[in-house]
Amino acid sequence: MGDPIGPEDEARELLRQFRDLCDRFDGWCVFFEVRPEHLGLYVDLGLALTQLGEEARVDLTRFSLDGSAHKDLRHSRAKLVRGGCRFEILPREGVSTVLPALAHVSDAWLARKATREKGFSNASFDAKYLTYFPLAVVRKDDEIIAFANLWLGAGKEELSVDLMRHLPDAPNGTMDFLFTELLLWGRQEGYRWFNFGMAPLSGLDRRADPPLWHRFGTFVYRHGEHFYNFDGLRRYKQKFDPVWAPLYLASPGGIALPAILIDVTALIAGGLTGIVLKQGGATKHR
Repeated sequence: MGDPIGPEDEARELLRQFRDLCDRFDGWCVFFEVRPEHLGLYVDLGLALTQLGEEARVDLTRFSLDGSAHKDLRHSRAKLVRGGCRFEILPREGVSTVLPALAHVSDAWLARKATREKGFSNASFDAKYLTYFPLAVVRKDDEIIAFANLWLGAGKEELSVDLMRHLPDAPNGTMDFLFTELLLWGRQEGYRWFNFGMAPLSGLDRRADPPLWHRFGTFVYRHGEHFYNFDGLRRYKQKFDPVWAPLYLASPGGIALPAILIDVTALIAGGLTGIVLKQGGATKHR
């Protein structure tokens, strides 16, 4: 998942070694959600590029609640503060003490959704994992009603979140409040970007002569609301005025591509049945 992390001059060799390992074990060499600036590395490996969607990143040096552009965020923030909500960053050392509260929020969130826990590119609740990171929380009358664990990039180049959960009966605008406060916190701490992650299938309809996958993806984007709110996810992220950039799948093309896309989807969903079915029984926390 993603591009190589580390010295740029070592990226090409690392990718080659991974491809050789895939070949040795008779597997497909697949890279998920790679950025435009590195596409040449994957083309040199003989891989095909398939756009998956668009990534939203907010320039924190320019983010502000002043003016009319973010008046809705400003008003929502003021309303929640008046209602007794407050934002807090917990250091990783303090996360273990609130794990029962986080599990309660997560269980309630999952019970309301029409799907089970995801994996791979989507976080799932893991108590031990959460203790590795600082945590952003929203409290109302001292009760945690929403949380997100923080990914703090090296050199303060980028800030992001992984697992996000909130109580189903949390006040309207709770997640807006969490993200607004987090963006303001990141700007104050000197971070350059906030990464909202990818809006799947977004941007596939902008090519004059789109390939078959783009035409199919655009159809799903426009008509697949019954299964996943693709358009709503993009609209939500847009309210923070992000910079959008395409993300790609680098993989063997041709007749292998449909099977690869199914494999990746099943990996995220926790199995083929997880693509369309909800997990039964009680939620298990690892």
